[in-house]
Amino acid sequence: MSADPFYITTPIYYVNAPPHSGHAYTTIVADTVARYHRLAGRQVYFLTGTDEHGDKIAQAAARATETPQAYADRISAAFRETWQRMDLRFDQFIRTTEARHTRVVQAILQKIHDAGDIYFGEYGGHYCVGCERFYTEKEMVDGRCPDHQTRLEFVKEQNYFFRMSKYQDWLIRHLHEHPNFIRPERYRNEVLGFLREPLEDLCISRPRTRLTWGIPLPFDDRYVTYVWFDALINYVSALDYPDGELFGTFWPVAQHLIGKDILKPHGVYWPTMLRAAGIPTYQHLKVHGYWLVDEAKMSKSRGRTLSPLDLADKYGLDALRYFLLREMVFGLDANFGEVALVQRLNADLANDLGNLLQRTLTMVGRYCDGRIPAPGDPATEGDRTLRGVAEGLAGRVAEALEVFAFHRALEAIWELLNAGNKYLDEQKPWELAKRDREALARVLGHTCEALRLAGLFLSPFVPATAEKLWAQLGVTGPVAEARLREAGRWGAEGARAMVRGEALFPRVEFSLEDAGASAASAPTTEARAASSVEITIEEFRRLELRVAHVVEARAVRGSKKLVELKVALGPEERTIVAGILLDYPPAELVGKQVVILANLKPSTLMGVESRGMLLAATDPDGRVVLLTPEKPVAPGSQVK
Repeated sequence: MSADPFYITTPIYYVNAPPHSGHAYTTIVADTVARYHRLAGRQVYFLTGTDEHGDKIAQAAARATETPQAYADRISAAFRETWQRMDLRFDQFIRTTEARHTRVVQAILQKIHDAGDIYFGEYGGHYCVGCERFYTEKEMVDGRCPDHQTRLEFVKEQNYFFRMSKYQDWLIRHLHEHPNFIRPERYRNEVLGFLREPLEDLCISRPRTRLTWGIPLPFDDRYVTYVWFDALINYVSALDYPDGELFGTFWPVAQHLIGKDILKPHGVYWPTMLRAAGIPTYQHLKVHGYWLVDEAKMSKSRGRTLSPLDLADKYGLDALRYFLLREMVFGLDANFGEVALVQRLNADLANDLGNLLQRTLTMVGRYCDGRIPAPGDPATEGDRTLRGVAEGLAGRVAEALEVFAFHRALEAIWELLNAGNKYLDEQKPWELAKRDREALARVLGHTCEALRLAGLFLSPFVPATAEKLWAQLGVTGPVAEARLREAGRWGAEGARAMVRGEALFPRVEFSLEDAGASAASAPTTEARAASSVEITIEEFRRLELRVAHVVEARAVRGSKKLVELKVALGPEERTIVAGILLDYPPAELVGKQVVILANLKPSTLMGVESRGMLLAATDPDGRVVLLTPEKPVAPGSQVK
C-alpha cells in the first residue's frame, strides 16, 4: 500500500426510496475528491453503499408487498446501478445486510457490552418512524417531528442503552483540541451546542415483538440493533475491522462526507461509539448543506426529488456534475433549478470552455496545418501573464479542495480559461497569420498549453469532458492516468497533431418562458439537426421579426456575458437583454441596427426584464455575429 493513503466515504444511503439528486451530489463530491487525490498520486479508497435495516424499511417493504430483504435488494441495486451509470468510481459498495457487516456490528456490540457501557432499562419517549429515533419535548415542534412534520407517537418499552453520556466530556475536549475535526466550523459549533446540554444515553435496541428487521443483539436475541448503531459501523466493517490490511492502511486517514441532516449521529453518536470500542476516531467529518427545490429541502419522504439520471440523460453527466459542484458553496444550502443548470452549461461550459477550444483549434487547422506548436518560452507580457495564471493553478486548486471549496477550485480554473480567451483577443492570431508566422505559432502554442492544463485540473470535476479535450489537443494518454507532478508542468507536451472532434458542449436552447432569460445565441447541434422539420407559412407568420435601432447599451451588473439594450421599433422603445458582451462592447452597439424576435413573451434575467431576443449566428472562430440589414431601413420594419 501507498505511504500516502486517502479514505473518503459517503453516507450509506437509506433504501426507503430510489436515489435523487441530493444523493447524487454527495456521491459526486466524494468521486471528485477521490479523482483529485488519485491525480495527485495518492492511494485512494472510496466507499459508498446502502443502509437497509429498521422500521422505515420494514414499512416500505410492506407497502410494496415484498419481504424486507427483497425490497432492500431492489432499491440497493438501483443505487449501485445509478452510480455506475453516472461513472462514479467507488472502490467498494457495502450493504448492511451483508454477513461480514453483521459480524463486525455484533463484535463491537459485545465488546462495548463486556466493558459495561451497555445496560438494560426502560424508556418512554416520542418516536418518529421517519427518523427512527426518540425526540424530547424540547426537540419537538408543536408535538411534531421537526424534520418530517409528522405527529409523534409516545412509545414506552424496555430496551438496551449505550452509556453515551459517559463520553460527553471527552468529546467536548476532542472538539476543542482538534478544531478541524468537523468542517465547516459552523457544524463543529453546532455539535458543541448539542453538548452544552447533558447528553442522554442512547437507546440502541428495538424489541423483536415490534421490529424483526435488524441485526440481533449478540447478548440478547430478543432485540435487534437500533439502525444508527448498525449503520455507522459500515465505515470500519468495509475495511475488514479489526485485522484487515485495508483497516490498518485507510482508517487512520478516514474522512466522512455527509449532509447536515445526519450531523448528530455522525458528530456525536459515532465518535462516542468508537471511543467506547477502543477504535481511534475518524480524521475529519465534512458536512454539506441542503439542495432546495422551491425553497424546501430535497426529500424522498416529502416527495421533493429530482432524478439524477433524468437530468444527466437530458444535459449530460458532466454538465450535471459541473452545476452541482459550482453552484453550491460547500456547507451552505443551495437552490436546485433546471434553468440555472442550463445557464451554467451555456455560459461556462459551451462559451468559456468549448468556444475557446473550438476557436483555437480552428486556427491551428487553418494556419498551422493541424499541428499544435510547442508553447516555447514566453516572449511578451501577454505570454508571461497567461503562463503565470497556469502555473499558479495547482496551488489554488489544492488549497480549495483541502476545505472542499469546489466552487473556488472551479473559479480558479475558469480564471485560466478567461485568461486564454483574453489572450487570444489581445494577440489577434488571425492578424499575426498575415505578418508574423513565428509569433502566430507561439500564441497558438501557448493557448493550447493553457487548455491542456485546464483539462488536467478539470478532470476530477468533469472527467469525460477532460478526456475529450485532451484527445482533441492530441495529448498522448488518457487524463485518468496522468499525474500532476509530471503532467502539471508547463510545456510537458511538445508539438503534436490536433484531432478534430465535436463541440464539447453544444449550446442548449431552453424555453425562454421557463428560463427567465433572453440572449442572442448560436443554433445548437440539436437545433441544426431539427432544421429539416417543415413548418407552415402560418406558423412562420406567428414570428414577429423586426428591425430595431439600438439607442442605449450597457453591461448588466454582476454578469460577465449580458448586455442590456434599449432599442427603438419606430416610436416604441423596449429593453432586451442579450448574452453578447464578450463579442460586442456596449459602446459599439449604440446606433447599430439589429433584427429581433419582437413577440417573445417577456422574461427576467439578472433582475432586468427583457422583451424580445436578438438574432445572431456564430462565425468559424466561435464569435457571435449579430444579424443586421444590408442597408439602413426604418426602425420597426418587419422581416418577411
